Amino acid sequence: MDFELRAAREKLEREQRERKARAKAKLEREKRAKAEAARQREAIDAAQRTKRLDAARAQLEAEQQMEESMLLGNGIIFSRTFEALPFNGFGDKIKLPPSCFQELSDQGALDKGPMYFRLSMVDATTPPDSDATNLRPHRTTHSGVLEFTAREGSVELPPHVWSNLLSGVSLEVPLVEVRYVSLPKGTYAKLQPEGMGFSDIPNHKAVLETTLRRHATLSESDVITVSYGELNYKLRVLELKPASSVSVLETDIEVDVEGPDSALESNKKQYVLTPLVMGKVERGIVEEGEFNYYKFSVEDAMANQVASGDVNIEVKIEADAGDSDTNIYVSRHPMIFPTQHRHEWSSHEMGSKVLILRPKDPSLVAGTYSIGVFGFKGVTKYQISAAFKDNVKQKIGEHSTTTSLVDAESVECRNCKHYISSCTILLHEAYCIRHNVLCQHNGCGVVLRKEEAANHVHCHKCGEAFQKGQMEKHMKVFHEPLHCPCGVILEKEQMVQHQSSTCPLRLITCRFCGDMVQAGSTAADARDRLRGLSEHESICGSRTAPCDSCGRSIMLKEMDIHVIAVHQKS
Repeated sequence: MDFELRAAREKLEREQRERKARAKAKLEREKRAKAEAARQREAIDAAQRTKRLDAARAQLEAEQQMEESMLLGNGIIFSRTFEALPFNGFGDKIKLPPSCFQELSDQGALDKGPMYFRLSMVDATTPPDSDATNLRPHRTTHSGVLEFTAREGSVELPPHVWSNLLSGVSLEVPLVEVRYVSLPKGTYAKLQPEGMGFSDIPNHKAVLETTLRRHATLSESDVITVSYGELNYKLRVLELKPASSVSVLETDIEVDVEGPDSALESNKKQYVLTPLVMGKVERGIVEEGEFNYYKFSVEDAMANQVASGDVNIEVKIEADAGDSDTNIYVSRHPMIFPTQHRHEWSSHEMGSKVLILRPKDPSLVAGTYSIGVFGFKGVTKYQISAAFKDNVKQKIGEHSTTTSLVDAESVECRNCKHYISSCTILLHEAYCIRHNVLCQHNGCGVVLRKEEAANHVHCHKCGEAFQKGQMEKHMKVFHEPLHCPCGVILEKEQMVQHQSSTCPLRLITCRFCGDMVQAGSTAADARDRLRGLSEHESICGSRTAPCDSCGRSIMLKEMDIHVIAVHQKS
């Protein structure tokens, strides 16, 4: 009996414990469910709060961006992303699609004057699951607009804009954000050449101003390329006023050119004019196919003596003996870097050489002269000097101006064709026939020693007489075809004539702007061709200026006709 009671009591206690455990577990589950529901409600509330905050922040950013665009664009909002394509052009003016013209015109951009744009490179290398808002602008520059003829969805960039915005970019089709902005007129610009030689250009600030006429904007850190003949110089924009990006259209801007940074001098070899002190020897080394350049000046006092013939300007170069050789070319400024086919004086003799400079115009002796030492063969060590030398030979020759008259009884030698006295003609002919020979080349007639005759040769093209050792150099210098940068291929003499009179890349002094510029090809206007205007002068002369007499705006190239036709009293 006691056993049964104890078993029943244990069973009852076990059931009670199980019920308590189930109740406790149920209570725990309910508690956890309530906590999870609370957490979910809190997460939903937090997500909603975050979403509301993000929406408010996005709206605020959009409003700020709208305000910024309104401020930058002076009330005009225009921002598009295009595929960038290059095109060959000058300056910083880009080409936009026709749809941009309509959009800008509808907002009244045409009534606000010249249009300027801020160009930013866009990083499109984003993961596939990212949206377009992750595109991040990187480099930035500014530009004007040339025309609205680009293909829809693309913007065409000239080399200046492409190099400043997309240099080093490996993307096949980079993306560029184009935003309309309003820029203040520039008042000051500080630029620094990236290399040596720019300051050697005569009136280099005027050359720079001519280049800036092709630009609509300037931005700090941009690099501008200035062309002078075949040479290109790069200048970095260090500082601008009154803003970091300015307009350079229809404004007078003060330009300050600093000296080149020494750290940049070794990046690229530039032509540099090394000053020569008159009478002092300078040493140098030139490699084959390369130029070393020097300069010296002739003052007015010495120019008068040179013009009178009492003094010569002598350029002397002494080269070390060996297989190497040099040529020497000299020009007077504004031609600052003479070459094989652009120079005024030259010497192609082998070894050491002396070049006497005899200016054609006595009034153009004073000034700065440039010397180009060209490495014709091998690596040559040389010594060069420029000096004033008294014209002693001419003074001595002045005392012996009388020429010996042919004696009436003189007889012509059958061998050398010289006239010899009849008394000694037999003795002379016996000696002359035994030792001398007459060159039979048409027009030569030089009397040579028989042992020297084999070394005396004539060029089959021009007929010039040389020794055999000099013929190879003569053929290479004078008869090897030369390639002009404009595409023409000529020999040396024809190339000199071409580059001095007809080459579109030749430098001329513009009669309207006064700068030393490339002439360009023939003028497109037939009337300008009749006036003898080059392509540059035809375009430059199309600018207008007020007439001093009547105040009317007249094209510069027609100002003289206007004065004669309208204001001539007669």
